Amino acid sequence: MGGSECAEHIVMLPFMAHGHMIPFLGLAKKIKQTTGFKLTIVTTPLNVQYLTSYIDDPEIRLVALPFNGADHGLPPGAENTEGLPLHQMINIVRSTVALKEPFRNFISDISAKDGKPPLCIISDVFIGWVREVARSCGTVNVGFSTAGAYGTTCFMSIWRDLPHLAAGDDDGEFTMPAFPDSCRFNVSRLHAFMRAANGEDSWSKVFGSIVAGSLESTGWLCNTVKEIEPLGSDALGKFTKLPVWCIGPFLPPAMINKGSRIIGRRSGKDHGLSPEKCIEWLDMHSEGSVLYISFGSQNTISASQMMALALGLEDSGKPFIWVIRPPIGFDIKGEFKSEWLPEGFTERMAGKKQGLLIHSWAPQLEILCHKSTGAFLSHCGWNSTIESLSQGVPIIGWPMAGEQAFNSKMMMEEMGVCIELTKGVQSTILRSDVKRVIDVVLDSKKGMEMKEKAVGIGELIRAAVREDETSKGSSLQAMDHFISTLRALQKS
Repeated sequence: MGGSECAEHIVMLPFMAHGHMIPFLGLAKKIKQTTGFKLTIVTTPLNVQYLTSYIDDPEIRLVALPFNGADHGLPPGAENTEGLPLHQMINIVRSTVALKEPFRNFISDISAKDGKPPLCIISDVFIGWVREVARSCGTVNVGFSTAGAYGTTCFMSIWRDLPHLAAGDDDGEFTMPAFPDSCRFNVSRLHAFMRAANGEDSWSKVFGSIVAGSLESTGWLCNTVKEIEPLGSDALGKFTKLPVWCIGPFLPPAMINKGSRIIGRRSGKDHGLSPEKCIEWLDMHSEGSVLYISFGSQNTISASQMMALALGLEDSGKPFIWVIRPPIGFDIKGEFKSEWLPEGFTERMAGKKQGLLIHSWAPQLEILCHKSTGAFLSHCGWNSTIESLSQGVPIIGWPMAGEQAFNSKMMMEEMGVCIELTKGVQSTILRSDVKRVIDVVLDSKKGMEMKEKAVGIGELIRAAVREDETSKGSSLQAMDHFISTLRALQKS
């Protein structure tokens, strides 16, 4: 590799959420491995600390820009979405504008030091002003969606096109511009903030501006595999009218190659239970028998839902691992009280070895990779979705916010790997609903079909990121095409 090639510099700006920063780090590692370029990830001070806690490549530089969440109506010390109530998410999305001038100054400093501007600025599609900074500094901007293609297109289209307004009522159906007319969406599946979007509300104004800015970039990268989302990938290209490179996912080699049972810490968090202890517990159970339950890094459910879920789990008789946090209305990082579960539940589950309750954080990758894990009750966030499907583990959907309801719909209708229990924190579920859905996924012909389809999706994911002497998977080819496009733009 020549010296000039090594000297190229790519700067990356993720949105301040764990589920966004982790794929950015994965992308940085992949570009570094592919090209030898210099990589700099720019974020806020606390997020730099978070990423530093598990970054293992000293050549990927982390730079902090000044940021004070309190200036934007956020709780003291808040610099990412973790633990934020949903109504404050709009504040952290708005707050990224405070980074604009410090970021512009940083790019100017890099240009002076390197003697030329960076080859490219890769920014989260949730940050819409980067194209303007890139243009003023003499470089190009490429957007990166850390979600899948289908979910990204739906989420962005709701805010830009307001297609749900044509449905007429709260249970009406509508189509989205980038999708075929046969693909119908229901207003009732939308989060309340989306249902209320009319172009004049605050969420519409903020996200409408973000979408408009992101669509002025040179192209979009997407954290997905084209072969698992043919409809979504096609729709994203039509929606953006830009080049779209499907270059994901960024999974640890042990998940791709089915190697070590200890995948390694990715979250920068201390696990509530060690990977070794989880594996020891899973080893006691038969293949495909365990249900894993987790709602991601920033979600929890209501107290009544928690009670019904616990009762349904006990009724099912199936073994489970449940990553559990205090319910909605309580400090998600606070102490868990026994009153939120049926009396004696924790002791009964431990005594029968039916249930393992993990408080706060679990070694998710090790759990999903274990042969005893048969299904995943999930919020359908994209990182969790792709991790689960890469291991052939079907999903029981409980979408909460963002694009998660679209991910759930796509997995049910396009992939056939998901069945939905409920959605959101306002819904009422019965213990009988919980038992019925678990029985379907772990004990029925339909569940076997879901498993087979999930295994097939897993094979497509691994093929997309595999390279041998004669061929490269589609995601690696897309990465090569993206880099060659940047070089061509630089020359022109």
